[in-house]
Amino acid sequence: MNGADVDTGGDVGGTGVAVIADGHDRGGSPGRGPGRGPGRGRHGAGGRGRLMAGLRRRLVKRRIRIRRTRGRRLRRALVVLLALLANLVGAAVVAYHLTKIPEPHPETAMQSTVFVDDHGDYLGRRGPVDRQEIPLSQVPRHVQEAVIAAENRSFRTDTGVSPRAIARAAWATVSGGDRQGGSTITQQYVKNALLSPEQTLSRKAREALISIKLDRTRSKDEILQGYLNTVYFGRGAAGIQSAARNYFGVDAKDLTVSQGAALASVINIPSYYEKAGSDPKVTAKLVDRWEWVLDAMAHSGAITSAQRAGARFPAFRFYPPGDTDGQRQYLIDAAASEAADRLGITEDQLARGGYTVRTTFDLTAQDATAELAADGTEKKTGEKTGEKTAEEKAADAKAGGKKRAEVKTTGDVRVHTAVVALVPGDGAVRVLYGGADYASQPFNDARDGAVEAGTALQPFSGMKLLAPLADLTRTAAPTPLRLASAYATAAAHGVYATPYTVAKITRAGRTLYEAHPRTRTAMTRADAGMVAKLLYGRLDAAPATRTGAAGLRTLWQTTYDEHLTLTVALFAEHPAKGKKAALPAPLPYTAGSRSLSVSEGVWSKIVGTAEGHDPAAEPNPGLPTGQTKPILATR
Repeated sequence: MNGADVDTGGDVGGTGVAVIADGHDRGGSPGRGPGRGPGRGRHGAGGRGRLMAGLRRRLVKRRIRIRRTRGRRLRRALVVLLALLANLVGAAVVAYHLTKIPEPHPETAMQSTVFVDDHGDYLGRRGPVDRQEIPLSQVPRHVQEAVIAAENRSFRTDTGVSPRAIARAAWATVSGGDRQGGSTITQQYVKNALLSPEQTLSRKAREALISIKLDRTRSKDEILQGYLNTVYFGRGAAGIQSAARNYFGVDAKDLTVSQGAALASVINIPSYYEKAGSDPKVTAKLVDRWEWVLDAMAHSGAITSAQRAGARFPAFRFYPPGDTDGQRQYLIDAAASEAADRLGITEDQLARGGYTVRTTFDLTAQDATAELAADGTEKKTGEKTGEKTAEEKAADAKAGGKKRAEVKTTGDVRVHTAVVALVPGDGAVRVLYGGADYASQPFNDARDGAVEAGTALQPFSGMKLLAPLADLTRTAAPTPLRLASAYATAAAHGVYATPYTVAKITRAGRTLYEAHPRTRTAMTRADAGMVAKLLYGRLDAAPATRTGAAGLRTLWQTTYDEHLTLTVALFAEHPAKGKKAALPAPLPYTAGSRSLSVSEGVWSKIVGTAEGHDPAAEPNPGLPTGQTKPILATR
């Protein structure tokens, strides 16, 4: 074979394999060895090409398959999505129909009863919560619009919920961020008055459902009325009526544009803004928000540009307010007892009923009385010369110069002052001063205290008095109120008028009770004239003044004309110490001047004092001949 050596190598397995001796295999190439020629290897270029071609074919087929099934898969996804939405909507519809609008929880239904004086000035309140409901008609339109501008400017047109606020609150709950509340007035009302305040997804969902249902079943005015009567304004005031009184000392119906905008601004952070008026930093921040609210009101047309330009930030009442544990509680006690009796309810029911009790009291005169009577309410007795006793000097030195009232020694004498002023022929009580400090002495000396009368009853001696004065002259120690009523009867020409302290009771703008004088004849006109003659000393001199006393123990002074009767009673005691009970004591030598000062001061506050008239200068049959000053106790 072309001269090459061929080695048959013998038979292998009966088969001969020829090996070419020149080093070339069959179909091979030099130096590659058997079976490794070009295009024949496992990883050769031809193998890679076939692999890539196969992949391309598979991708093409997959793309074709995807294109062919795309519509079917989209239709399936859409069906699933629509089914999910249908389930959600169905669940929402079912939840909406199953949701009931709850009644306000008990604490938001509670109200307090407010007491005002004869001029409508705030006197005090009774009740667990400082809140009073009023109809929306008693809230000025500019106040309503101020609250809407501050809290929810889309209130008149929204559906009761804010999807954005709900989403924000849900995200804050899930992410653990700051708590978020509903932004609409409807949602705030639902949250504050109808639901618990916790921030959970379930409660937020229920809040939204109730808000939507409330908006669909109630008018906007009804929702706004509920909100204004329950929202917290700080200073312990829940509702616009209490807020108006606590911040400005007026009823809600009397709020100005500036005051209404200020209260609306407070709602945002009531616990912070309640200090406005006493804290300069808080006040400055509230002024900024107040201006923002007014700008929004002007922009919406709620107020005119002239009203906006003329607005001035209002003056707030001082905060914290003073308590009413002083003598004003005596007035509230008397009026509360009478009001409950007139309505036929208990005093506890009265306190929780949300009533407004207009009393007969003149708060200006009452406060003047308290100020005048406070001088020396509790003092030590001194010598006739007016100098301190040795014991007093030692006590003062020991106390480091403190006031005498702060020093307690065996020689102390507490002087009690009771003052009653009422209208003859009508019975309205204008002043009822029963003590300086209700907290230390709840007992009312003017209404319930028995004060020894002595010569104060002499003008009625020998008269035929009819009920309810029939046994007056046999009463050794009448109450100051009863003695004042007797002199008022004389001033009214014998007509007795039952004293009363409650003029009118209203609730939610509706009058439930209105007082009318209850009168009857208790003495003849001739006897009444005789009392007047004794007191005046001469006919037609006014006002009449009568001074009486029971030895050194008590001192009375009554001044009257046809319009007012004023009685001042003073008595003294040694205060109780330990197990030792209080004991009567002689009045200090200053009692006469105190009695006269209180009498003249209160009289001038109520009716004014005639120019140049001095009641003490009038002849007084109750005193020794020629004496014009009261009988005074001396030491």
